[in-house]
Amino acid sequence: MEKLVIIGILFDFYGKLLSPKQYQVIEFYYSNDLSLTEIGEILEISRQGVFDTLKRSEDKLFKYEEKLGLVDKFYESQNAIRESRNLAREISKIGEESSNEEIKEKAQRIENLISDILL
Repeated sequence: MEKLVIIGILFDFYGKLLSPKQYQVIEFYYSNDLSLTEIGEILEISRQGVFDTLKRSEDKLFKYEEKLGLVDKFYESQNAIRESRNLAREISKIGEESSNEEIKEKAQRIENLISDILL
């Protein structure tokens, strides 16, 4: 994945664990697409100070994921939910083929619940 996307995802999960200054620098740089110089002017620090803060912040985000693994767990659970939806669809087909309305209806309810979770 592209670094911008990876940092964005990590920031969504762990951004609030950063210091306020680190949070601002990541947000300005990645979300608002400001240059290091522009961020420095806003925060009244040097361009090098912004660069150092940005690198430390990125490192922290990666370390949080390494220790906590919330992003990986999120994607694993999303995949499991999608697989469950596929199984519900298969069960629904079985109910349809066997003319078993109860199986078909329950499978449809499961599929609807899963769709609500994925939204």
